[in-house]
Amino acid sequence: MDKNLMVSVSIVTYNHKNYISQCLDSVLMQETTFPFEIILGEDESNDGTREICIEYAKKFPDKIKLFLRSRKDVIYVNGYASGRFNMLENLKSTNGNYIALLEGDDYWTDPLKLQKQVDILEENKTLVACHHWQKIAIQKDEKYLEVDSPKDGYYSQPVSNVKAIFSNKLRLKSRTLMFRNIIDDNFFPDWFTKMAFGDVPLSFLLGKHGDFGFLDEEMAVYRQSGKGVSTAGLSELGHKQFTVQHFKSWIEIWDYADMHYNYKFHKEATATVFEFYNKIIPNLPFTLGAYIGLLKYNLTERQLLFYKTLPHTFWLLNLIFKLFTKKVKKKLKKL
Repeated sequence: MDKNLMVSVSIVTYNHKNYISQCLDSVLMQETTFPFEIILGEDESNDGTREICIEYAKKFPDKIKLFLRSRKDVIYVNGYASGRFNMLENLKSTNGNYIALLEGDDYWTDPLKLQKQVDILEENKTLVACHHWQKIAIQKDEKYLEVDSPKDGYYSQPVSNVKAIFSNKLRLKSRTLMFRNIIDDNFFPDWFTKMAFGDVPLSFLLGKHGDFGFLDEEMAVYRQSGKGVSTAGLSELGHKQFTVQHFKSWIEIWDYADMHYNYKFHKEATATVFEFYNKIIPNLPFTLGAYIGLLKYNLTERQLLFYKTLPHTFWLLNLIFKLFTKKVKKKLKKL
């Protein structure tokens, strides 16, 4: 780490030909009283993104450090290629006191974003990270339009902690996040590379090192291109099956985080997993077999100790009993 270098901006990109220039320009426009670097990880795109990154690195050699990575190193999650290897290698290459995250199809809108976040983190040493609101860019015809991002259900207190994440009241969106550079060889547990999403597990890990500061400003844009990891498998699985898998992935994250904290926030985690199950249930076939399959998943596939999952087990058993009773009553009426 270079004590004179304040921020490392980690950008990961893959097949973002139409977006990467806007992403990089939004970082290069940052107005700061301190030096910052851009760690640009290009994941061997096949659409021309790599060539654009090389051009930018040549144009801004003092600012951009370009890493040309190979698809042979890609980490697969649930059978789909992810950018996790690229992300981890980028973070290992950072030299700044703080790290800010951005993906190649997203961008920042405030030229003072980095300055504002650094000021907050420098003033309050109890904070491990700082985040803010974002907008969403949705595609309409050939253009993307910025619209307000939903704010319901997200914690916007000036200071919060990891308990709010366990309670599903807080999400630290990667493109809004700046955190202290505490990355070392022991920071990421083995389970991190197994998770379907990277930002929430990272938030859980950061929460062990301090609180989260919040800026009540919209300074980033999340582009909904439909090509990210959050929608991987949608076309193959169909909406209902995809939704089931999606929330099972969230359960997996909460389970590993629960264990990572030695069940310190188990009450909050248990309540949140109930929320996830309630998202899964409406997307299952209304059959005993489907419900029993979910019970089997709860008993045999989750990582928690058996007795830690009992509240969910009893709840699922009750649902199965009600469904079975309903079917029996229907059959009796036909007799």
